[in-house]
Amino acid sequence: MAEHSAIEWTDATWNPVRGCTKISPGCKHCYAEVFAERFRGVSGHPYEQGFDLRLVPDKLAEPLRWQSPKMIFVNSMSDLFHDGVPDNYIEAVARVMVQANWHTYQILTKRSARMVELLAGRLKFAADAKNIWWGVSVENQQHGLPRLKDLQSSNAAVRFLSIEPLLEDLGKLNLKGIHWVIVGGESGPGARPLSKEWVTTIRDQCASSKVPFFFKQWGGVRKKNAGRLLEGKTYDGFPLRVTNPVTPLPTALRWAREIQREYASLNSELMPVLA
Repeated sequence: MAEHSAIEWTDATWNPVRGCTKISPGCKHCYAEVFAERFRGVSGHPYEQGFDLRLVPDKLAEPLRWQSPKMIFVNSMSDLFHDGVPDNYIEAVARVMVQANWHTYQILTKRSARMVELLAGRLKFAADAKNIWWGVSVENQQHGLPRLKDLQSSNAAVRFLSIEPLLEDLGKLNLKGIHWVIVGGESGPGARPLSKEWVTTIRDQCASSKVPFFFKQWGGVRKKNAGRLLEGKTYDGFPLRVTNPVTPLPTALRWAREIQREYASLNSELMPVLA
């Protein structure tokens, strides 16, 4: 979607899928939905259909055209593992990530069971790629901690947690096999409060387990005013990034054309919402 992103923990966003449906309390004030619905009905706009689920096959090959290595947040405006996204399309996204391996990819889902199932099957070829980071959202104990367990049971080489919006004290966390933790508060109108103790407890557990910790924001109605300092310090922890050579542009563009030809016939209209 964009070669540059304002999200603090990534460089760029890539959206071969658009739209989603709500499945847990963390979705209540979804920033992506608010943004997309502003453009519903605007002819020719990428979000003319608002936040309805859609495949966007003409975006599939985008990272192959970006020659400068980036951290790329995959589907910042959707969930790759939504029930309405076909397995073969998810596989196509993974193929691009493996081919364009000079980038680092950050995949985040609330549909952890499907992700784990596919990583053990159709996506097994991508599971051990160290340039692909597989993550789950953890907003509370009831919905988030089962996703954490699902992620830990996966065969992913790099696993991370996005604990945002953090809605309650998560208690004692099992961080075995987790390589990165992001924490942040909710922002915008109706933002639910974030307690400092919830954040420092997670920070301290990350320190004990030697897991890189990234504090994104306090959030609130005016998140810029609240900032992202935690006890006077900025926390910008990241996992180790692998460095792979950039494929020469002519070859990368040939791969991009092949991907586009293979998936050009896919229907990019509204997908059935099954969640």
